[in-house]
Amino acid sequence: MNYIAPAFPAKIIIIIVVIILILLIIVRNIRIVQQAKAYVIERLGAYSTTWGVGLHFKLPFFERIAKVVSLKEQVVDFPPQPVITKDNVTMQIDTVLYFEITDPKLYTYGVEYPLTAIENLSATTLRNIIGELELDQTLTSRDIINSKMRTILDEATDPWGIKINRVELKNILPPKEIQNAMEKQMKAERERRESILRAEGEKKSAILIAEGERESAVLRADAKKQAQILEAEGEAEAILKVQHATAEGIKLVKAAGASEEVIRLKALEAFSAAANGRATKIIIPSEIQGLAGLATSFKELLSDPEKPAPKKPESNAQ
Repeated sequence: MNYIAPAFPAKIIIIIVVIILILLIIVRNIRIVQQAKAYVIERLGAYSTTWGVGLHFKLPFFERIAKVVSLKEQVVDFPPQPVITKDNVTMQIDTVLYFEITDPKLYTYGVEYPLTAIENLSATTLRNIIGELELDQTLTSRDIINSKMRTILDEATDPWGIKINRVELKNILPPKEIQNAMEKQMKAERERRESILRAEGEKKSAILIAEGERESAVLRADAKKQAQILEAEGEAEAILKVQHATAEGIKLVKAAGASEEVIRLKALEAFSAAANGRATKIIIPSEIQGLAGLATSFKELLSDPEKPAPKKPESNAQ
C-alpha cells in the first residue's frame, strides 16, 4: 500500500508566496518624502499630485514618481560669455545665478531642460543689457546690470516654476589692450592724486610755519612791552622812594634844629641827585633862589657837562 502526501501544503506555499509578493509591492510603494524635497506623481501618464514632506503610498501599476524636485536654493555658475559694448569693445563676462523652485509641477512640465534654458536666457539678456552701455559704464555699473538681469530672468522663468533670487557678474574681462590702457590711466591718476596731496601738505605746512612765526613775534613783542612797563614802573618807584627818603632826611635835619640855609642846600643836593647828571635843565624852587651864584653854577654844569664850572666871582674886599 503506497503513501500519498496531502496536497494542502502546496496550496499553503502558494498563498505564502502571494502574501510575500503583496507585502513587497506594498513596501516598495511606500515613500517617505524628505525635507526640502517634492515628488511629482503621475497616474496613468497624467499629472496626479505633488507629494510634500511625510509618508505617502503610491498605487502600484497605476501611479509613478515622474520627478523628484529639490526645493533648496541652487547656485549655477555659467561660463564666460562674449558680449559687445555700445562703443564696440568685446569682453568676456561670466555670471553666477541663485534660484529656487517654487512650483514642482511647472518645473517638471514647463520646460525640457530648465538649466540650459536659464543659461541661454541669461546670455541673451546680458548681451542686450551690455549692448546699451559703454565700457566705462559696464565696469562701474555692476549693481544696475545685476538688478536688470534678475528682474528680466525672474519674469521669464516664472512660467517654469522657478524664482530667480540673485544674479551676480562674477568677472568682467576686457581685451588685453584695454586692460593695459586702463592700468596706465589708473597709474597716471594715482600720480596726479599724489602730487595734489603733496602740494596740499606743503601748503598746510607753510601756513602752520607762518602762523607759528607770527604768534612767536606777537609773544616776543608782548614780552618786551611787559618788560619795558615793569622797568618803567621800577624806575618810577625807585625815584619815588628816593624823594620820600630825601624829604624824610630834610624833616630830620629840620627837626634837629638846622638853619634855613642848610635846609636849602640839602634841597639843592636832592634836586641834583634827582637830575642824575642826565637832565639838561632843572627848575629850582623859589625858596632857594637866594643862593643865586651856587644855583647858577649848578644849572650851567647840568646844561653842558663838558664845560668847566665857572669860577666864583671874587668878593670886593674893599
